[in-house]
Amino acid sequence: MDLFDMMANKQKESSAPLAERMKPEVLDDFIGQANIMGEGKLLPKLIKADRLTSIILYGPPGSGKTSLAKVIAKQTKSTFISMNAVTSGIKDIREAVERSKDELAMYQRRSVLFIDEIHRFNKSQQDALLPFVEDGTFILIGATTENPYFEVNGALISRSSVFRLTKLNTEDIVIILKKALADDQRGLGMYPISVENDVLEYIADVSAGDARRALNILELSVLPKLDLSEKITIDITDIEDCIQMKAVDYDKNGDNHYDIVSAFIKSMRGSDPDAALFYLGKMIAGGEDPRFISRRIVICAAEDVGNADPMALVVANNAAQAVDFIGMPEGRIIMAQAVTYVASAPKSNAAYLGIDEVLSDLNNLHTGNIPYYLKDGTSLSLERKYNQSENLKKYEYPHAFKDHYVKQQYLPDEIKDKRYYRPTELGYEAKITDYLKKTKYSPE
Repeated sequence: MDLFDMMANKQKESSAPLAERMKPEVLDDFIGQANIMGEGKLLPKLIKADRLTSIILYGPPGSGKTSLAKVIAKQTKSTFISMNAVTSGIKDIREAVERSKDELAMYQRRSVLFIDEIHRFNKSQQDALLPFVEDGTFILIGATTENPYFEVNGALISRSSVFRLTKLNTEDIVIILKKALADDQRGLGMYPISVENDVLEYIADVSAGDARRALNILELSVLPKLDLSEKITIDITDIEDCIQMKAVDYDKNGDNHYDIVSAFIKSMRGSDPDAALFYLGKMIAGGEDPRFISRRIVICAAEDVGNADPMALVVANNAAQAVDFIGMPEGRIIMAQAVTYVASAPKSNAAYLGIDEVLSDLNNLHTGNIPYYLKDGTSLSLERKYNQSENLKKYEYPHAFKDHYVKQQYLPDEIKDKRYYRPTELGYEAKITDYLKKTKYSPE
């Protein structure tokens, strides 16, 4: 690189967006992803020991995939070659291979080939990488927002280590924003900017775990005020102007948080899908963790719908898994489906009341012993050994009888007439009630 190239690069860096300028340069600058980058984790050990082989980084936008790839290249003193699978093809791969070979032959320097959106390469393009991954021509770092086990060729997966990145939490993004405000070389530290912590937290919340978006919002809020000679103050109103969105009255750590969550659950329980969607929207707009919301839906499906519609729990649980897999913002669609299903379903808390009554009795009553004929084989043989009576009742196998039912006592003698589960006449529980009546069990 000659002097003119160096000057051009410096000019480009100074005019680059804040998010680009603030990308970490060394491993210690990398914020977040403690699940793979924390103390004692495998990936930083491999990087520091310069033992890294090809990897695939899988995670949502703004979680740090590109930044981590550049840090790895710099930490291992490798040449960084970058391409995007959307706009690149076989020709670009060949050029990257030739450049990697030249770097190795002329400068004894390895190369890191970073391919963003690697899942966009077709099979032949992915296959073209295999020989050079195997012979170490370059260290491949693929980045993808899609599950690589579904979208990347098995042959390439088998030759790479997969590391999953998650969206950054509020604390991580606030740290990144504060670093940008303090850095007077790459960031905004040369300006007299004042931003309260709650404003930074608001930026982090509306960024939904995307550090790039958070830095863009901060920069956009500051730019109109840079000509001011006095102190620059950034408040919630400035952020709202940047994102064209009003701040939602929702404090994830305050009383309002619990009030909205309570209203959300009670709206589902009260069979009002419109209100349930409204409070779901308030939580999403306020930056609530989607997993927290999903857990509330699953609990409501079991506690308030129960066996009146057993599918409610299936829908809610599948939705929770899908939201975790898909992420936001698309996760809002999945949660909305689950919320409206649970809110619109017939309701019963019979199972919930039943287990709580059992637990209460276990704490307060002498509930007796399990009938001996229900015990396992070893216990049953001992019972017969010490009790030689020929009149010992035998366990009767229900499937050997008509309708796969035979009347026999299952509860201990002391509570043999107890009724814990009292199904309602609503939804599917009406069928359960009919069945139990046919088995001479008449719920109270």
